Amino acid sequence: MTPSAATPAYRRLSVEERRSQLLAAALGLFAHRAPEEVSLDDVAEAAGVSRPLVYRYFPGGKQQLYEAALRSAAEELEQCFDEPREGPLLPRLARALDRYLTFVDEHDAGFSALLQGGSVVETSRTTAIVDGVRRAAAEHILGHLGVASPGLRLRMSVRVWITAVEAASLIWLDEGKQPPVDELRDWLVDQFAALLSVTAARDPQTAVLVRALAEDG
Repeated sequence: MTPSAATPAYRRLSVEERRSQLLAAALGLFAHRAPEEVSLDDVAEAAGVSRPLVYRYFPGGKQQLYEAALRSAAEELEQCFDEPREGPLLPRLARALDRYLTFVDEHDAGFSALLQGGSVVETSRTTAIVDGVRRAAAEHILGHLGVASPGLRLRMSVRVWITAVEAASLIWLDEGKQPPVDELRDWLVDQFAALLSVTAARDPQTAVLVRALAEDG
């Protein structure tokens, strides 16, 4: 008889590797389904493990797993705005938006459940995680603006724009991912520039920044 092909040796995963595997499986499911529609059995099947093993790593059940997955998604979104502070501002912002919108595209209908809330498993902790993403994005953008002590109007403008980006992303999904993503990105960059221009009419600090951006671009 012909010897059968050698079976690959089984490798036991470390605690961190197994946890990462389960989180990846959960994120894959939450990316396309609302959290309340995903069971621990679904996660176990997607990861190729048993339900008791999922409980071993997440004894708090689906709520704990959802929060851990949300933190993982939040960390990825925060990194979207971590762009090197080199070159003109608006192209930097466009590159950050490319990464952000890629995340939205890949997580599709689950983007709302992951980041907007409204789920039956939403808690004060999940709300804080989502708000942390918005605040981190604002800090990144303010850092790119190069203003040492941004005033209230400038801070508000940046946070208003971040809210607009999130809302536009959700509407974009609802509209079947139209317009094309590059048009959406450019429109959002134009909105940022326009918002700063409007704020500049009432805020001397922003007016100085807008003039500097005009010279930079």
